[in-house]
Amino acid sequence: MVQVGTAMLDFLRHCGGVAVIDGGLATELERHGANLNDPLWSAKCLLTSPHLIRAVHLDYLEAGADIIITASYQATIQGFENKGYSLEESENLLRKSVEIALEARELYYSRCSESFTDHNPGDKILKQREILVAASVGSYGAYLADGSEYSGDYGDAMDLEFLKNFHRRRVQVLADSGPDLIAFETVPNKLEAQAFAMLLEEEEINIPAWLSFNSKDGVNVVSGDSLSECVAIAESSDKIVAVGINCTPPRFIRDLILSIKKVSAKPILIYPNSGESYDADRKEWVQNTGVSDRDFVSYVNKWCEVGASLVGGCCRTTPHTIRSIYKTLSSTRSAAPPSS
Repeated sequence: MVQVGTAMLDFLRHCGGVAVIDGGLATELERHGANLNDPLWSAKCLLTSPHLIRAVHLDYLEAGADIIITASYQATIQGFENKGYSLEESENLLRKSVEIALEARELYYSRCSESFTDHNPGDKILKQREILVAASVGSYGAYLADGSEYSGDYGDAMDLEFLKNFHRRRVQVLADSGPDLIAFETVPNKLEAQAFAMLLEEEEINIPAWLSFNSKDGVNVVSGDSLSECVAIAESSDKIVAVGINCTPPRFIRDLILSIKKVSAKPILIYPNSGESYDADRKEWVQNTGVSDRDFVSYVNKWCEVGASLVGGCCRTTPHTIRSIYKTLSSTRSAAPPSS
């Protein structure tokens, strides 16, 4: 049984103080040939091409990621049922997202065992280390696929019980599928953060979780709710072991870390997007609105200096981005204990 209270601190110690999270999934799936023009987005590949998901997970592990996040961000029982799948089939697809990530980890470990050095031709990082699989739980807005995960506006009629019941079975199934932790991602408002924290208690989820918000102004979460109030929800939950920001432009991250530190003593996780703007109506990223990998990575040490201890990338970041983060942190991470 995982000791929830100390799990993340122990993991970070094994990582030398800072852990590397993986990067964007959807962009990489498209680069591998997937067509994601679907309300299920990257979760569509659970149905059509699980081998591509496995390949992307492996790419990120070989780029130095210590944590890989499952392809379940937009995978919901309701979304699968809307596509005509039964409850049993829908739950099996959620389980499959975790199984694929676990398979990728085992394949990576096999490649490490066959390697004589930590780096191989092609700059692959093949290093035996503790690797976590995080089961992604996206917001209700991600299920709606209407861009509301970037606004947090679910309408005046939305309430806590609705959100808990929407997510309840999904969280149960994912937690029981064998991941190391639950990643509540791109949480756009305080109400949904409360729903997630309450579900962990009500369902007696016995693996750790993290809670990650998004911001479009560098001050509040995207709904306009106070970031401090949102972070306080994570701070008050024994089951939430880290709190932070994802899918937010890099230029906002430093100030957001400082704001989080005022409220929480828990490890802070940061995985921004590339800084590009997303057009929710056209469902596409606006070209030439983001930062280069070089600029993105130039922020990393500054983020760690002010308090980040888990760093990766979100939308539009790639294995190249993550490899650059790994290399940047290699000179600053302390010597980690050997992996058992």
